[in-house]
This record gives sequence, C-alpha cells and structure tokens, in this order.
Amino acid sequence: MKKSNDQMLGTSAAFFELTDQISRAAPLDRPMLVIGERGTGKELIAARLHYLSNRWDRNFQKMNCAALPDTLLESELFGYEPGAFTGANKKRKGRFEIAHKGSLFLDEIGTMSMTAQEKLLRVIEYGEFERVGGNETVHVNVRIIGATNIDLPAAADVGDFRHDLLDRLAFDVITVPPLRERHDDILLLAENFGRQMALEQEWLQFPGYTDDAIDAMLAYDWPGNVRELKNVVERAVYRAWDGEEPIGDIVFDPFESPYRPKSNIRKKSAQGGSKEVTVDLDKADAGAVDVDAPFDFKACVAQQERNILKQVLIKFRYNQRQAARHLSLSYDQFRHLMKKHELFGE
Repeated sequence: MKKSNDQMLGTSAAFFELTDQISRAAPLDRPMLVIGERGTGKELIAARLHYLSNRWDRNFQKMNCAALPDTLLESELFGYEPGAFTGANKKRKGRFEIAHKGSLFLDEIGTMSMTAQEKLLRVIEYGEFERVGGNETVHVNVRIIGATNIDLPAAADVGDFRHDLLDRLAFDVITVPPLRERHDDILLLAENFGRQMALEQEWLQFPGYTDDAIDAMLAYDWPGNVRELKNVVERAVYRAWDGEEPIGDIVFDPFESPYRPKSNIRKKSAQGGSKEVTVDLDKADAGAVDVDAPFDFKACVAQQERNILKQVLIKFRYNQRQAARHLSLSYDQFRHLMKKHELFGE
C-alpha cells in the first residue's frame, strides 16, 4: 500500500488540468515526457502514468540518469556481459530487461550522454539493444517515461540532446505547474504534511497554523515547490515540541544563521571547471563616473545594478530563473533585487 505522502493532492484548476491530462495519457502505450521544476512531483506523475495504464501489474522501474557517470549508466540501463569491464564476472540484466512489458521512468533524462541517447533511441524505435560488452540482440517491450527540469528543445538546438530522440519521446508532454501557480493548494498540502508529521511525532492532535504562519506560506514563492513545502512544514512541526498551540514559527531557510560561514566557493562552469564571475563597470550601461568630483556612490551602484538586471532580463526574454542563474544568484535573491529596483512592472 502506498504511503499517504506519496499521493498527489490538490483542488486548484491547474492541478485538475494536470490530473486530467495524466488520466488521458496513461492508457496510451506511447513514450511520455514529464517536464517541471525541481520538487514538483515528476516521479509521482510517472508512477501514476504507469499504474493507470494496462501495464499496471507489471514492473515499474525507476532510474535517475544524473546519479551515475556515463559508463555506469549504460551498464545499468542495458546490462552487461561477463568480461565487459573489470569486475564484470557474470552477466547482469539492465533496467530495460527488468522492466520488460512494464514501464521505465528515466529521471533527469536531459543529462544522458550522446552514446546513451543513441542506444535509447534504438530501443524506442525497434525495441532492441545489446548489453555492454556483448553482441547478442535483446528484445524488450518497455514504455519509457522521461522527466527533466531543463528545456529539452533548447538543449537539442545547441547539440546537447538529439532532435530525433526528442521527437520520439515527445508523443505528448506533461508540463507540471509549479506550486506558485497552484496557490489554492498550498494550505491543503501544508495541512496534509503537518498532520503526517504530527502523527510521526505522536501528537494527540495537529493544532493547525497561526494566521501569521498562513500568510507567510501564502506569500512565499516556493522555488523548491511541493518538496520544499513538505520540508518547511515538517521542520516547523518538529520545532514546535508539543503541538499544544498552533504552529507559528515558519523557517524557509534552515541555513540562515549569524554564524553561517562565509562562502568562498567558485561557481562551476558548464565544462565542470570553475570561473570567477566579474562585471566590467567601465562597460556597464550607467555611463562614465567622474571620480574626481563628489558623487552619490550608493545611487551610482544602484543604477549599475538596475541596468545589469534589465540587460540580463532582456537577454533571457524575462525568464527570471535563467537570469538568476546567469548572475550566480538564487531565484529568491534575484526576485528581491527586482523588487528593490521596481522592475516587476517593466
């Protein structure tokens, strides 16, 4: 039996549209893509697609493509023959063989190497592959459900993902709405997670939340979506000790502390190295500054900051998350700066 915290809950229009699409897509024996931000429940949706399909009584395999290096990923998916590599003493079935006549959920599918993508394409098209280190053709019947939080068409355009594989995977695409677009579901989920944690803490009852706590949860943007909401609620419940009074202490960032160490970590580049992020103020849009004459330093810096934000927003077509990543900022930090410089209405 599934645990209650593995259920999909919601009453918002966006949630009902999502569940309706899942219900219509589940019986179709076709590959599916589930696209959404981190923490939106993509794995739960994949499970629902499987258990509402005609394959519900068959194996449902799950694989995180980002959890293993390329060489291990291929052997995990397709299996291997004895002697394929050091330590391969006997034949081992891969996830595709184990999922035969069932479904295989490939999370973080956008991180797969080109070699693995080519093999995956062949499985989708012909239902066959060879194990690593072997030449025997293995035939399987597997429904593939892929998931990612990246823009796969954009990745294909820059050569990071195969266009032909994308075409085969995208029979239909389920795009999961983030929690900020399911505003009516926030308190429902918070109540559900709170009751579960209270039960785990062996409280006699769950006392609910104070008005201030409710206002804080409704005003928050939830960049980590449902997963973050669950963590925030469980943290608030366990810190409340006895549950006699409504929960009022909501901590969104558990790292926040006056004793938090200063960061000296360099941002990694796409190639895996590190780089310094610098801004050439001489080339910024605020214009030259005559440092020989007195001037308002804070106003000058604020103007530079505002112009940089505007340039990056325009560059990424006002996609705030991409702009934040480009500036090595968290989404919340970027939103705070936008509010500070009154850029929301522009």
